[in-house]
Amino acid sequence: MARLILSRLFQAFMTLLMTSLIVFVLARSSGSPADLVLPTDATPAERIAYIERMGLDKPIASQYMIFLRDALRGDFGTSIRTGAPATELVFDRVGRTLILATAGLAVALLISVPLGVLAAVHRGKGWDRFSMGFALLGQSTPAFWLGIVLILVFAVGLRWFPSSGVGTWQHYILPSVVLGWSISAGIVRLLRSSMLEVLDAEFIKLARTKGLSERVVVWKHALRNALIPVVTFIGFMYGVIIASGVVIEVVFGWPGLGYLAYESTLWRDFPVLQLSVLVYTAIIVGINFLVDLSYGLIDPRVRT
Repeated sequence: MARLILSRLFQAFMTLLMTSLIVFVLARSSGSPADLVLPTDATPAERIAYIERMGLDKPIASQYMIFLRDALRGDFGTSIRTGAPATELVFDRVGRTLILATAGLAVALLISVPLGVLAAVHRGKGWDRFSMGFALLGQSTPAFWLGIVLILVFAVGLRWFPSSGVGTWQHYILPSVVLGWSISAGIVRLLRSSMLEVLDAEFIKLARTKGLSERVVVWKHALRNALIPVVTFIGFMYGVIIASGVVIEVVFGWPGLGYLAYESTLWRDFPVLQLSVLVYTAIIVGINFLVDLSYGLIDPRVRT
């Protein structure tokens, strides 16, 4: 077990290292922040002085080594746009992103688990056709388009929910529904397939012959075993929710990490953009690691 943990930690370190290199190079390929920060009437001398002050005149390899050296000391630079520390800006936003992603995952599970189970139990009948139709619709609907439609209907038309910002619980409804909708289709299809396989297993037939109610057989014994392959997918999709939340945060004006990364890209705010992507990567790597550990809680055979 210790060897597995050390191996995963090494893989996580290499993933973060390669991510930092890729985002460092790609960010600087978009141009110089001097084009956006300096006034249009800035002289060439002022432009050169700004570039030298920001360290952008050095070779990109030297810039990257300086970045790594400072990052190992916990210094990820200051925002080019605001002058505030990048860590302060990023960690002030990451909590909102995680809360929204968790709300989206909760919506997805509330929708997909009952539909997936009912589709398997009523195979070939009305619930099955409805669930598969829902899955098809969910997989073919772009999240940004659905977000705009929900804003037009429920925020602009009916005025039930706010269209942007953060504050009360009502601000979570529309963006979390969009995030949950985007992944619930995959969970429905996978859970249905897993449930069909488990329902034909011998231990399910034995449970029925013992006189257990169909509700106990399906929702306790069958669902527990059917969730084993679904857990990996759910963990992976939680990472997808966090990553794809960039689009949703922009659509709904949600002041999270994704919106900050979007603004940093527009302003070529390299320090903030680099740290934002690294935090995203660390979260997703951590989620995958926790998913591996969760197998032992669901399937006792994994502990042996």
